[in-house]
Amino acid sequence: MAGGGEKTLAGSAQPRKAPTPHASDYGRSSERQKQGACTFSPSLSSKYSPQQLVAPAHPPQAADSRSSSYSAGSVGSDSGASPFDICLSGNKCGIKLNSSLLEINRAKRRDRELSKDAPFQYLRPGMVLLKRFIKPNDQVKIVKVCQQLGVGSGGFYRPGYRDGAMLRLWMMCLGKNWDPDSHSYGDTRPFDGAQPPTIPEEFRKYVQDAIQASHELLKQNIGAVNAVDELPLMSPDICLVNFYNSSGRLGLHQDKDESMSSLDKGLPVVSFSLGDTTEFLYGDVRDEEKVSKVALESGDVLIFGGKSRLIFHGVSNMKPNTAPKWLTDETSLRPGRLNLTFRQY
Repeated sequence: MAGGGEKTLAGSAQPRKAPTPHASDYGRSSERQKQGACTFSPSLSSKYSPQQLVAPAHPPQAADSRSSSYSAGSVGSDSGASPFDICLSGNKCGIKLNSSLLEINRAKRRDRELSKDAPFQYLRPGMVLLKRFIKPNDQVKIVKVCQQLGVGSGGFYRPGYRDGAMLRLWMMCLGKNWDPDSHSYGDTRPFDGAQPPTIPEEFRKYVQDAIQASHELLKQNIGAVNAVDELPLMSPDICLVNFYNSSGRLGLHQDKDESMSSLDKGLPVVSFSLGDTTEFLYGDVRDEEKVSKVALESGDVLIFGGKSRLIFHGVSNMKPNTAPKWLTDETSLRPGRLNLTFRQY
């Protein structure tokens, strides 16, 4: 779900634009696919036209991608293709001197102490930010679980378009599959038939803890008589897991593909941020000149529902090398940001 920038085109010919229902809603890369870096894999016969979104793409070689077995003769995912790994393996990008276990534990203790006094930010009615809410050990656990799920069936892929434009992120769906082409949810991924992994129970507990904490803080900080009216309770059955590298971004869009019942009730979206800090945009209109901005750091939980459920929001840029060192040392998470957004269909 992202508003895209303009595409850089190879040659003078202007390719036809992919006819997606929300092409401006879910971010398209402003770069065409580089030769030899990311290749599309047409696989089985497809109901999609040559201009529609159909294929995952591999990360650039500079980001420690594995060799691709995608070919130009099929639509979707080649069965032999390697999935995207959000964690570096084998330190192929150079020798990395990890901190000692003692140094890592000291840094995590410092972050735990800081999180106790972390500010609660009331951004607008129905929208709150819990700074450093996810404890260091839980951040490590989330990254490791996402890495394990991400390299399996239904794991991370990079959605792309036939004309070479790609989303500036890698995506994995949990619970239900979200199809960027049709902007709808389903039980399987259209391009390879893979079923999305289930949402781990621990992740569900983190979501419930965050919503409960937001209710307590709403009562304490703004005197909310009934915090549930402002941020309704939600039991997640969908999680979109996105990984952004250092150049990743996401244009202004609305999360509005859930059921009408869910949207009418204002059931919130709960967003976890892990890794590098990002600048998050939000507002009532799709205009970057008129939106508000807030920095989302590793461990932050952003919740928006109720009156803010259909706000426009996006990611303008990453701030490189801002991930906690203990997190990258313990997980080998690639440079970038891991974002989990939970919602109820």
